[in-house]
Amino acid sequence: MNDCIFCKIIKKEIPASVVYEDEEILAFDDIRPQAPVHTLIIPKIHLASLKEASPEQAALLGKILIQAREIARLKGIDATGYRVVLNTGPDSGQEVLHIHFHLLGGRRLGWPPG
Repeated sequence: MNDCIFCKIIKKEIPASVVYEDEEILAFDDIRPQAPVHTLIIPKIHLASLKEASPEQAALLGKILIQAREIARLKGIDATGYRVVLNTGPDSGQEVLHIHFHLLGGRRLGWPPG
């Protein structure tokens, strides 16, 4: 998608503080952090949300979750705990229509979240 901000970050058209990158996924720090650690993890393919995901993308989405665990370790929040959030659709608060997982931690997180 030409107007997707995350696609532009993937193409390096917009700068980001990259935490992790491989051939399939990219992780970068959120520009409006909601916790001391707030990293976004996205697939490099454009996929608007979980609603549009196909069974063939299950391995990719699982890989993102495993990488979230590794990023939590790199950020030093794996011992105390962290949250991985996936918003889908406008009522969830999804603002960018490119599937993205929020890795949050570095402080005690409240519950319920919404």
